Amino acid sequence: MKFQETFKALSDPTRREIIALLRDKPLHAQQIVDHFQQSNATISHHLSVLKNAELILDEKQGKFIYYELNTSVLDEIIGWISSLKS
Repeated sequence: MKFQETFKALSDPTRREIIALLRDKPLHAQQIVDHFQQSNATISHHLSVLKNAELILDEKQGKFIYYELNTSVLDEIIGWISSLKS
């Protein structure tokens, strides 16, 4: 796991909000953009950072790219943090 990239990605409030949006179901890029008052390019950058940190996965379906939460990375982070409590 790339902890530095993961925590850097999580340090931004917009990226944390994107993660919260993806908690319930995958969304395509425009659905994510519509939730914010930021440009498509800005949200695309945030999605790229999250993808590089492996916090989200993407899959092209027709003309849309759907994003979903990568829970395995979150499980690793939670496991690591939990191990510090012992």
